[in-house]
Amino acid sequence: MTQTEFLKIVMPFKDKVFRLAKRLLISTEEAEDATQEILLKLWNNKKKIAEYKNVEAFSMTMTKNFCFDKLKSKQAQNLKIVHSNYEEKGTPLQKQVELNDSVNWVAKIIEELPEQQRMIIQLRDIEEYDYDEIAKMLNMNNTAVRVNLSRARKAIREKLTNTHNYGIK
Repeated sequence: MTQTEFLKIVMPFKDKVFRLAKRLLISTEEAEDATQEILLKLWNNKKKIAEYKNVEAFSMTMTKNFCFDKLKSKQAQNLKIVHSNYEEKGTPLQKQVELNDSVNWVAKIIEELPEQQRMIIQLRDIEEYDYDEIAKMLNMNNTAVRVNLSRARKAIREKLTNTHNYGIK
């Protein structure tokens, strides 16, 4: 496999790998490192890539496992938490502040979810994978994925509604 062929396979989903790593590791720098490691592992095993039905799903599973290993290791104590602010050009300042607050609240709420629900929300609502792909990546059945997604969305909706209505956490 040449470098060009490899890039044609990997480039369409490398941003998804980064976003999943960022969601799990929080730090942008750590997510970039994780993405680079995953791409390097794929490059080193480029001869085996043709054996996989879905290289994207395989790389997402690799990313998930790599990030969990990183968080379990001693390096996790040194992770620097960096949050990026949500910005949208062309909106009034008040609306922009409200949107930013809502995005931050949703991010906080997602971080409080159980690990499995957090992963499913990330893969389904942010990365837009279908239920079958998520079920394969997380070694679950379709029904369990749907139930966990429903519970996660309900928890986010309830906490966000409470926050907007009452101003409580």
